[in-house]
Amino acid sequence: MPLRNVELFCDIVAHRSFSKAAAARNLSQPAVSQALHHLEERLGAQLIDRSKRPFELTPAGHLYYERCSRLIDEFRAAADEVHSLGGRVTGRLRVVSIYSVGLLQMQTYINRYREQFPHVELTLDYAQPDEVYARIQRDEADLGIVSFPKDGGDIGCIDWIEQEMVLVVPPEHRLSEQVSVILEQIEGEAFIAFTADLTIRRATDRLLRKHRISVNVVHQFNNIENIKRAVEIGLGISMLPLETVLRELEYGSLKAISLSDVSFHRPMGIVHKRQKHLSTAAERFIELLHESPQSEPVLPASSSNQILVEAAVP
Repeated sequence: MPLRNVELFCDIVAHRSFSKAAAARNLSQPAVSQALHHLEERLGAQLIDRSKRPFELTPAGHLYYERCSRLIDEFRAAADEVHSLGGRVTGRLRVVSIYSVGLLQMQTYINRYREQFPHVELTLDYAQPDEVYARIQRDEADLGIVSFPKDGGDIGCIDWIEQEMVLVVPPEHRLSEQVSVILEQIEGEAFIAFTADLTIRRATDRLLRKHRISVNVVHQFNNIENIKRAVEIGLGISMLPLETVLRELEYGSLKAISLSDVSFHRPMGIVHKRQKHLSTAAERFIELLHESPQSEPVLPASSSNQILVEAAVP
């Protein structure tokens, strides 16, 4: 029984799509369909009912997928351990992250990983939080990066970092020259917020309610880059993780101000499928994230200075 055809069948089920399974393997869709046909012929049983939209697994298909997905995971784990004996890190690593992780920060990690482990086929995608968890559960990703991570059921979580939340304003704003503020000083301000479905928005709303602060939400985005652009052009102020605005602080297009009367942080975590073997490639990526390619960012003592970030010693 060709292992390749079994893997393609498991990919079709995991992706819930022939076309996505084909794209993941850099194959044509007809080639994937033909591989499934040959597999069903060898087994003498139909695995997928293609007459339904979306397709459904037959009873035989359910049984075969459950058994084979575990066997393939064990096969990959065995190959991974053999490679590790020789000190070589190989294989593939699929990472999916929330959009608001901070693109500059994440790209730094990706570049370092590729330099250190050139034989690993690393891919990074961005998705909404719910989709990050869904891809992990469907075996479409090996690791997920999320804020306010959930740990339970099929999902395991590894703590990563606590990101300090700061007030972000355009350079011409009345508060831009201040090193720190108390929440009371933003009462009534035009505010650029995350969309209501995101946990970070709910955490921000709870903080403001607790301190009886009212802001005027004028725009909502699920993408941190859009929030930064809106603040830059003067549509309002926002609260964002400090690590996500480093480039704008360096260029002077935004100012970040610490919150002196509250402690507000965004926890970040690395999620994975609890019962699935973590490959050496995945373990090395987790280790790299915890190494931190940059030292902890610190707000400048004087608001007239740009933020200073020291490069970590390798």
